[in-house]
Amino acid sequence: MLKIYKSNCETLYELSLNSTPVKGAWYNLINPTAEEIDAVAAVTSLPHDVIKAALDEEERSRVEIEDNYVLVITNIPIMRGKDMYDTLPLGIIITADCFITVCLEPNDVLACFNSATAKTFSTFKKTRFLFQILYKSATLYLKYLEQINRRSDDIELQLRQSMQNQEFFQLLELQKGLTYFTASLRSNGIVLEKLLRLRSNTQLQHLIKMYEEDEDLLEDVIIENKQAIEMVEMYGNILSSMMDAFASIISNNLNIVMKFLAAMTILLAIPTVIASFWGMNVDVPFKDSDYGFFYVFLLSTTITGISAFTLWKKGMF
Repeated sequence: MLKIYKSNCETLYELSLNSTPVKGAWYNLINPTAEEIDAVAAVTSLPHDVIKAALDEEERSRVEIEDNYVLVITNIPIMRGKDMYDTLPLGIIITADCFITVCLEPNDVLACFNSATAKTFSTFKKTRFLFQILYKSATLYLKYLEQINRRSDDIELQLRQSMQNQEFFQLLELQKGLTYFTASLRSNGIVLEKLLRLRSNTQLQHLIKMYEEDEDLLEDVIIENKQAIEMVEMYGNILSSMMDAFASIISNNLNIVMKFLAAMTILLAIPTVIASFWGMNVDVPFKDSDYGFFYVFLLSTTITGISAFTLWKKGMF
């Protein structure tokens, strides 16, 4: 899908594709077709591989600088379902005339830049727009991390009441999401530091021109990214410790159950052995007594009771 926008600090307009680039336009490519990539490449004079760079799910965050464009690939967070978090590459290309974003899927980062929020950004202020997108990505990481933290607390309460495999699978999904977040946030931090160093590069003024407000915004993005890294490490350690703790609890509960079953096996074996002795086809005590059965029953009950008391004193119950 290809959408072309342009804003004037008040309204966001949607444009149609022309044979010449529209100065200050934003070309938004979401899971584009080959025809859409060819069209944008023809209008912007960009290589096809540059436009398609972010369409690889395994693409890492990086900055590529050429004479006529700057390519920034950053990993943004996405939520694929309940307890399922992942990251996705987002390609941002800045040329002298236009601003291009490329992504495989619709996402909450770019969705925030719409006609309702048109007053908060400008497509022709390309450098600031870039930093606003990166800032939104960093804040979205923090939002999802808070959701993961709350969700892990809810699962912990469920595990305290009844331990089921489903809760452990949910914790595993959350831990996988934190692992993806950790790798992406670290690589995004390297990209942000490199962008910060570009402010002193006078050869890129025609592509990336930073004003004081832009530098402040980029520093805010770096701070938010570092905060997200600290949070994801903390939540990851908590989640890992929680899973280890509950695994130990389950193992301990299993030992308690096995100990109880062993004690019950011993107690049941006592009357079984005594009944087997009196069932032999030989002379046994009380065989001629009218109360022989009750004597044997009393003997079995007494020995079993004494054994049960002994096992209870030893903590088998």
